Amino acid sequence: MRLAAENEMQHIGETHGAADHDHDMIHELSKRLDALWRMDQYIANADGDINLQNFWRDVKHQEQANVDRLKQLVKEHCAKDCF
Repeated sequence: MRLAAENEMQHIGETHGAADHDHDMIHELSKRLDALWRMDQYIANADGDINLQNFWRDVKHQEQANVDRLKQLVKEHCAKDCF
C-alpha cells in the first residue's frame, strides 16, 4: 500500500515544458536576477563600511556579468529554435 505522500509525488516530473538544459538556464537566470536585485540593498546595509561595500560591489559586478552571459546563451538557444 502506497503512503499518501508517495501518491502525491507519483506523477511529478512526467511533463516537461522544456529540455532540462533550457530549464536550467532560465531557472539560474531567475535566481541570479533576484540576487542582483538585492545587491544595492546589501551595499546600503553595510553602513558605510567601505570594505564591505566594495565586496558587495564586486559581487554585484560579477553577478551582472553572469546575468549578461546567461541572457546571451538564452538568446542563442532561442535563435536556434531550441526552446
